[in-house]
Amino acid sequence: MKSVAALLLVGMLLLWTELPTGSAWSCPPVRITCAMLNPPNQCYSDRHCPRFKKCCPSFCGRRCLSRQPDLPISYG
Repeated sequence: MKSVAALLLVGMLLLWTELPTGSAWSCPPVRITCAMLNPPNQCYSDRHCPRFKKCCPSFCGRRCLSRQPDLPISYG
């Protein structure tokens, strides 16, 4: 009985770590990649980023990015 409870707890912890952190947007596509074998990463998951930012693959490594505005901003 204890092993079933332990397996259930481990399964719940695994599911909890995979839950989104409240950001409903996705990372922008990366069209170019750098030539470095192991580029430096600023983050490894969304939890390593400040609030309202997401850990996304970038040109060279992973970075914390802000959500792109839904509407284009016009300065004219």
